[in-house]
Amino acid sequence: MKKANLILPLLLFFIALNSSCSSSLIPTSIELEKGFVNIPDSIQTSIYWYWISDHISKEGVIKDLQAMKEAGINRAFIGNIGLDDSEAGVGNVKFYSDEWWEILHAALKTATDLGIDIGIFNSPGWSQSGGPWVQPEEAMRYLAYTKKNIIGGDRIQVKLERPDSPYQDSFQDVKVLAFPTLPGANALTLQNTKVTSNPSIAHIESIITGSKEVILNPNHEPGKNVSIDFSTTDSFTLRSLKIYTTEVGIDSQAKLEVEEGGEYKEITQFSIARFNPALNVGFDPYAPIVISTPSTRGNKFRLTLYNVAGGAGLKKVLFSSNPCVERYPEKTLAKMHQTPLPFWHEYQWDNQPIVDESNLLVDATSVLDITEFLDGEVLTWDAPEGNWTILRTGMLPTGVTNGPARPEARGLEIDKMSKTHVKTHFEAFLGKIYERIPAKDRACWKVVVQDSYETGGQNFTDTFLEDFEARYGYNPVPFLPIYSGIVVESQEISDRFLWDMRRLVADKIAYDYVGGLRDVSHQYGLTTWLENYGHWGFPGEFLQYGGQSDEIGGEFWSEGSLGDIENRAASSCGHIYGKNKISAESFTAGGGAYHRYPALMKQRGDRFFSEGINNTLLHLYICQPYEDKEPGVNAPFANEFNRKNTWYPHLDLFTTYLKRVNYMLQQGLNVADVAYFIGEDTPKMTGITDPELPKGYQFDYINAEVIERDLFVKDGLLTLPHGTQYKVLVLPPMDTMRPELLEKIKELIHQGAVVLGNPPKRSPSLENFPNADEIIQSLADELWGKIDRDKKYASIGLGKLMQGISLEEVFELINVVPDCKLNEEDPILYGHRKVNNQFDIYFITNQSNELYRFTPEFRVKGLSPELWNPVSGAIRELKSFQFTDGGTAVPIQLDSYESAFIVFRKQANETKEALDIRINYPTPHVLAEFNKGWTVSFDPEKRGPKAIVMDELVDITTHTNDSIKHYSGTIQYENSFELDHKKALGRVFLKAHDLSAMAKVEVNGELVGGFWTAPYQVDITDYITSGRNQIKIEVTTTWVNRIIGDLKLPIEERKTWLTFQPWNENDGLHKSGLIGPVVIESYDY
Repeated sequence: MKKANLILPLLLFFIALNSSCSSSLIPTSIELEKGFVNIPDSIQTSIYWYWISDHISKEGVIKDLQAMKEAGINRAFIGNIGLDDSEAGVGNVKFYSDEWWEILHAALKTATDLGIDIGIFNSPGWSQSGGPWVQPEEAMRYLAYTKKNIIGGDRIQVKLERPDSPYQDSFQDVKVLAFPTLPGANALTLQNTKVTSNPSIAHIESIITGSKEVILNPNHEPGKNVSIDFSTTDSFTLRSLKIYTTEVGIDSQAKLEVEEGGEYKEITQFSIARFNPALNVGFDPYAPIVISTPSTRGNKFRLTLYNVAGGAGLKKVLFSSNPCVERYPEKTLAKMHQTPLPFWHEYQWDNQPIVDESNLLVDATSVLDITEFLDGEVLTWDAPEGNWTILRTGMLPTGVTNGPARPEARGLEIDKMSKTHVKTHFEAFLGKIYERIPAKDRACWKVVVQDSYETGGQNFTDTFLEDFEARYGYNPVPFLPIYSGIVVESQEISDRFLWDMRRLVADKIAYDYVGGLRDVSHQYGLTTWLENYGHWGFPGEFLQYGGQSDEIGGEFWSEGSLGDIENRAASSCGHIYGKNKISAESFTAGGGAYHRYPALMKQRGDRFFSEGINNTLLHLYICQPYEDKEPGVNAPFANEFNRKNTWYPHLDLFTTYLKRVNYMLQQGLNVADVAYFIGEDTPKMTGITDPELPKGYQFDYINAEVIERDLFVKDGLLTLPHGTQYKVLVLPPMDTMRPELLEKIKELIHQGAVVLGNPPKRSPSLENFPNADEIIQSLADELWGKIDRDKKYASIGLGKLMQGISLEEVFELINVVPDCKLNEEDPILYGHRKVNNQFDIYFITNQSNELYRFTPEFRVKGLSPELWNPVSGAIRELKSFQFTDGGTAVPIQLDSYESAFIVFRKQANETKEALDIRINYPTPHVLAEFNKGWTVSFDPEKRGPKAIVMDELVDITTHTNDSIKHYSGTIQYENSFELDHKKALGRVFLKAHDLSAMAKVEVNGELVGGFWTAPYQVDITDYITSGRNQIKIEVTTTWVNRIIGDLKLPIEERKTWLTFQPWNENDGLHKSGLIGPVVIESYDY
């Protein structure tokens, strides 16, 4: 491509980017109100738009986009996803085929015409960045090795094998190293060891040689414990243990003991976890469990495994007198955390025991670089006298591929530590789209998408050695044997080197991968959107990783626990890096299909709004290519936000709510009192809140990069350049910190910062060792040495350093009252935005399924509270409130899972009246209540029966008529009522008891609005007249009852069609329709 082709879009892009970043427009009070009532077009509701398993068509994508526009969705992210045949079948349009290109062109042109912004996943699949165009030498790679021992004193010529690998032909040499061979390790053998077990296990002696797999729990007994005794003829000194497991998953706790004086005494306890062999949690799926022990001499050793899974076993147990780097497969990222949620501590390890004999260690100065003597596979070298170990090291691909993707769209994952390779990947896929589709037709394309990281670790790249030395100031080459578990210099030195390696990996993944993709995207006039965490094998540091992207996002499911750490990861990143819009992949789900609807999703969504999410991305719209099939293409996951879903015509009610909440939460700055430092070690996917944050306060996580580069003190508050402020910095429970960070913390304290935590004892790094440790100790003594041990704090300069106290005590010392004071039992969550220090926006959500009354105290004084309803857009004063010592107390009532904004913007005089919730929430006057005489009509195109009359509004699944019981689609409920206008005081509402799933309401032939969540009401004041009024309530149901009903029919009579069927004919039916009574009420406000 000619560079000139990029100049105009690049120029326009930077003009737009500069204009949007130069100064954020701060709304006035009136502008804020107008935007809340009539949401501006700048507030987007985004959606993932999956083109699944080749199920796409030109007609389908055009209709999909038109439907998105009607539902209020104005940004869609296209993902080319390939599932297993059993999950979605296979369509007819192959990825990258001519027809695929034609459909993509049509989609981009249609989106451009409709004004819908488009993002495109940067590779097929949702994770992460790869494809068939990625060559092995451009892929994610790790340092592999082979060893050979030789006798020196002469010229040797020896063949050095390449490591065994499916990618052996792509092996790239890094270094050939030689070092004096360590003394031969004594090991337990069949000749000197007797092996027995309790209970008795067949072939247990094979565990010594590895000649036969030993199944520990062949009968799948629950909770089975196994003890294995190793009795030696001669006394043996143990320094390390390696355990190789079978390929049946095992996740057991283990204890190692030695017999002393007739009793077994514990040496160590550890876990044996090898239950997930996927490459994205480690390129060495069955890497050994490696344990270092203090030098322990004995004749009898016992290994006990607890709660062994059925069928699990061991291949080999190797007792050695030589030391080994404990957990080196985990520390080199060869084996990573095997579940989706690696918490804060998962990649932290205990200090290793000191090796008692120095001759068992490799001296770094004795490691020779003899790479120049390797020619092809043959080493020719004049070896000095002595015994030498030759280590041939080089890079191999990890083997991880992008996915889930169809075979034709799948290939190796691109190197995450190389800007050069990242740019090559971009141009091989997204660059082709830029070239092939005319600029006017792809004007909608704005975003390059990176979903959650699920592609595992890598520990090497082309420029690793140079980058490492430039970063840390020492040559890594003598320490490369540590990758193989060999201890260089000492256990501590080896661990420090590996810490530096992992930190460099995290840094390069942030700057070269995320930053590299951002930079090349900017060259094409595009921005990047990233989920800043990873469920499977994430090797980075989540805050730094997200900080390099233009936009960041979290994720949550509409039920379950996924999202409990991901969204705080995203919001913290946004808050500390100054990103105003913080997305979340919202309302994902697993199991079932077509049975959920927005009312069931709202609780989780509101929870994460309170944590800082403010830019909703719905999950999921699956492309619907088949007009004759309903419900259509689906998947084993997601909620069905697509045009074939029965309640989709009412989706705009939900998107309006989401936009209104997003609009408010994008105003001003987030308010949080505490910044929890996450530590410097990596990998890291979340932080830790220790000590725990009391109720009524908010927090963010913060990292070393932002502390060192950006944080300063203003008006006694920790402040970031974009204006975000914190009152307290909390250090994590760790012993390590690098000197430059501790120097910055000292500076902040002197400037006025409040810091809570224990002193670090040393640097974690080998950089500037041991001087760095001496600096840390000196600084720690200088700062923490001033703390009064009775008061547990010290005033230093203008600030305070505290240790060993709770945050409640900290807040009392610095006089910080709760931002939103609540009772411990209140099921209420909150978020707070402050706009230009002029007005305050609080988002509050009732997380219970019952109406709840409470009286929070907001940390605001002198302003009156208003209730802004995000469902309806209504605004009204809350006239009952009191100023308190801590702020303003306001009686509030929220219905089941209801949320509201409490806005303080107008000056108020202090009131002396007692608080009375009845003033803020007056008792309604019932003007009409009716349950009889409802004409109920069904859609014949959805196999609906003829209209019926209902004298009681009940769940239609209780009806005796199967065509009603299993009906799915739109139902019209019509009735009328008499109204005496003189009795209608204040605002008049139509209110239902319950429904499934959503409803729109007409009064006297005019569309009034709708309801979809408690309290299931709509304001009809401006549409009613005195006398008789006609009402029509249009209810949309879910698909599930029709799907279940069809499964009771012969196959040839079934009319519903899904690519993935999760239901069976015996499944119970789900609540459906409008449930009474319906009442007309007026409220005197």
